Amino acid sequence: MDSKQVVEAIEQGKIMVIIRGKDYETLENITDAIYKGGIRCCEVPFDSMGKTSDEQTADNISKLVKKFPDMAIGAGTVLKESQVELAAKAGAKFIVAPDVNCEVIKKTKELNLVSIPGALTPSEATLAHRTGADFVKLFPNGEMKDTYIKTLKVPLPFIKFIAFGGVYPHNLTQVLANGATAVGVATGIVAKSSVESGKFEEITQNAKEYLAIING
Repeated sequence: MDSKQVVEAIEQGKIMVIIRGKDYETLENITDAIYKGGIRCCEVPFDSMGKTSDEQTADNISKLVKKFPDMAIGAGTVLKESQVELAAKAGAKFIVAPDVNCEVIKKTKELNLVSIPGALTPSEATLAHRTGADFVKLFPNGEMKDTYIKTLKVPLPFIKFIAFGGVYPHNLTQVLANGATAVGVATGIVAKSSVESGKFEEITQNAKEYLAIING
């Protein structure tokens, strides 16, 4: 899957699941659960607190890429160029960041990966776009009104925003209707209680619910 195909997969699938802070076995179980639910795109973040090393996160991504070859699996919370390089070697298809780091964006594109930096303001979003970002992660979307993307899209219709945070079944349709190209979802699908109890079938059902809304 080349970068063009990854962009198309994100645009068509319209949903990315963030799987944060898990050991590999749990990561695999969660990825399998969302796969069974029909979702084909997920992000595994680096640990900004340093409890899990960058190398371990990259190794987890590598194992998932091999286990789920037809999924678009990317790295998240990418704050430095070295993490982009580790993710690329692991087989990650896209790079998600919480901020607009021009050097990270440039390194991402240099390695032929899809770039999704995080921005909130028009200035940040346009800087990301000019630097080469394929999408802009609107973050923290959950802290803004549902109409915020719609307002941004008026002067910036050429930027593809992915809304991260605050997207649930009750407002998913509206977020997409307001102009989001796709959404990034964490606990709305990967509920902490489901993971802790080992009830991964609940995650599958959550994934199916989101997809039914997107497709319906």
